Amino acid sequence: MRTRFESRTADGVLSGRRLARLNHILIPKTKAERDRFRTGRLGRAVAPAIALWGSLTDEGRMLLVVTLVAGALSADVQRTSAYLLFSVLVGLVAGSLAAARTLRLERATVRVSVPRRVTVGEEVTFTVACHRDEAGAAADGPVALRVRGPFLTWDGTWTGTPPDEIVVSPGATAAATMRARFVARGLHHLDSFTAARVAPLGLACGPRVASDGVKVHVVPRIANVTRLPIAVATKHQPGGVALASKAGESMDLLGVRPYRPGDAVRDLHAKTWARTGKPAVREYQQEYFTRVGVVLDTSTRDPNRLEAAIELAAGVVAHLSRGEALIDVLVVGEAVHDLTVGRSLGWLDQALELLAAVEAGPELDARRLVARLEPHLAQLSTVIAIVPSAPAGSEQERLERELRDRGLVGAALVVDDRLAAAIRGGEALAW
Repeated sequence: MRTRFESRTADGVLSGRRLARLNHILIPKTKAERDRFRTGRLGRAVAPAIALWGSLTDEGRMLLVVTLVAGALSADVQRTSAYLLFSVLVGLVAGSLAAARTLRLERATVRVSVPRRVTVGEEVTFTVACHRDEAGAAADGPVALRVRGPFLTWDGTWTGTPPDEIVVSPGATAAATMRARFVARGLHHLDSFTAARVAPLGLACGPRVASDGVKVHVVPRIANVTRLPIAVATKHQPGGVALASKAGESMDLLGVRPYRPGDAVRDLHAKTWARTGKPAVREYQQEYFTRVGVVLDTSTRDPNRLEAAIELAAGVVAHLSRGEALIDVLVVGEAVHDLTVGRSLGWLDQALELLAAVEAGPELDARRLVARLEPHLAQLSTVIAIVPSAPAGSEQERLERELRDRGLVGAALVVDDRLAAAIRGGEALAW
């Protein structure tokens, strides 16, 4: 069954995201590429300049720019005395850098706490904690530190104001927070956060203590799916499904477990309660389940439509996991991921992490996809395919026929421009 969603909402293309990528076209995108650049010939050649720039505070960098401008203006020493200003500024910058080299931060560690996942476009908070061991640091007393974050990937921007200086005493821990926002999905490997002592005048920092690298999964938004176009069917699963059990209703008895608040009173097991002195309930195992496969076609080359399809897939999984269904298989392009979400068997976050890494794929091959799904077809009762709009006789329709011929209940949710606009606008999607 092919279902088309109608909406009057429209939205622009992802031009801002493409411009952000062009702005960083010369900067390596992944951590592996950045590490390879650092160890390469060009990376080693520019390392001193990068180290000099990194040793300056924001105020020091601004003063360095002013110094360079003053140096350019004072090139003709016979006609201007601007070289005197240039000399003073050079002395300030060089003196601050020299003084900062002596301000080592001994016996200190830097750790970063960050949520494992953040939704595209939402703000994520990094908590940077610096701890100083009491042994060997008591002579320095409390010191003021300035925390700095890494250079973000092309899709990330720091938000808010830079953190204030923190004061850390020996044996104590102090923390600062930094906030950022990412506009592209995927697993982001960020370089180290650092903390360093600040030289007098606040123009330069001493040798930095670095944290470990940081990983953040930037996951897609979840479309607001409120109703699907089909009534999901159940299929007999002999022996039930491991861990997908509950108390109550007329099902096969699985055993007895301790009482938990919210359990039905009718399921209390009096004999076990009397023997152990603690309330216990009978636990039953369900033999009929709704096991769903979600198929996401990634063959479209329209970035707007691909992002909308990914968000719709996340919305479908979220909608199903709130009910009694088991999301058993997530198919992205031609890759089949074993996944069981819902009914205490897994987490929606697992599906979101898989969807976060989705990229445009090859053209859909219905027969090859069904062949890969073959090991799961005996357990599945429903298949929901999320496909881009396509002409009649396409591989998407062939996929529907192949699944229908195998006795599966299925529907194709067609992501056309109207539905894509509705998804980006956060509209409630009900078929």
